[in-house]
This record gives sequence, C-alpha cells and structure tokens, in this order.
Amino acid sequence: MEDLRTRIIGISRHRLSTDGEGVTTLVAFHGCPLRCMYCLNPQSLGNADRYMEYTPKSLYDEVRIDELYFLATNGGVTFGGGEPCLRPDFIGEFRKLCGESWQLNLETSLNVPTANIEELLPIVNTLIIDIKDMNPDIYRSYTGKPNALVLDNLMLIAEAERQNDCIVRIPLIPNHNTDADRAASRAALEALGFNRFDLFTYLIRKH
Repeated sequence: MEDLRTRIIGISRHRLSTDGEGVTTLVAFHGCPLRCMYCLNPQSLGNADRYMEYTPKSLYDEVRIDELYFLATNGGVTFGGGEPCLRPDFIGEFRKLCGESWQLNLETSLNVPTANIEELLPIVNTLIIDIKDMNPDIYRSYTGKPNALVLDNLMLIAEAERQNDCIVRIPLIPNHNTDADRAASRAALEALGFNRFDLFTYLIRKH
C-alpha cells in the first residue's frame, strides 16, 4: 500500500529507555486533534508542507539501520507526534514490514476514534498514554477538547486486558490541576486496572 503517505516532523535515533524498552527510534507524526495550552511539539500543528512525506516502506528503509540495536535490547520504534493514532493504517503496514521482532510503541493522547485503537491494539506492544487529567472540565480547559473519546478508549483497553502494556503519564499542570486532581485521576485509572504511572510536573518557560 505505497499510497499510504504521511508527514513526519522528526526521527530521533538511539533513545534508551525513554520511549519504551531498550533502544528506540522515535518517529513523530504531523497532526494532532488537541490544542494544548503548553504544547510540547507545536511543529506538529499548522503547515505540514515543510516536512518530509513518508510511506511505510520508505520509513522502514530509513530506520532499519538500527535493527541490531532493537533486537539486542528488545527495543524498536515509538510512534509519537502529534498523534500517531490518527494513522492506524500506516502503522499497520509498517508492522508488516518490520515483522514481530521489533517492539512498536505509541505515545498517544487516546483522543481518537475508538475504531483506530481497536485496529492498533493487536499491532503494538506498549501504549504511553498522555492522559492530561481525567476530570473532563480540567481536560477541556487545557486541551480545548472533550475527553469522552479518551474515556471510551481507556475502557476498550481495559476490556482487552491490556492495562499492563500501558504507561499512563499524569502531569501536574500549572494553573490547570492540583495534586488532589492528579490523585483523583490516578484513583480513577487504578479502578480500571491501570497500574503503571509516570507522574511529573510541566515546567513552563517564561519568555
């Protein structure tokens, strides 16, 4: 399916235990459904024409140079962005090319149609979920979007019993949530069976 093409804003090689197990290559897609107040990758929004276009095959040909690292460390490719779960067909074709020996990970907000996650779950090994906050009002105030799809997709993952394959990032976001809000988010996620969390604080640079 060489007609599957997408814009990629960056490829970062030789990442160690930052985006999944072992040595990974981070592939960041253009495009995101959210408009977060403190966007970490603003280049994923706006004009895509400045970025190189890839097919699954051309991407595979570029990143396969590190296959020995992937196999030796149980590493692989982490798709981020932007929002990689907007491209399930692309990732599915990439999996056919790399086979089952590479780990494929997703850095995702889960704010995508449930059908996309249904398509991706059999393909990927780990989901690194940037949950923002489970409170719908806090979520909307920060991202500009509702979190109904996020909640639906969390339920889908739980029903598939894939919680142990997820790392959920719960940030403390200045001027948006509190330690108590974050504790409430964690409790809600634990009630769904999620148990791997990354707790941190956004560091906001003042210009």
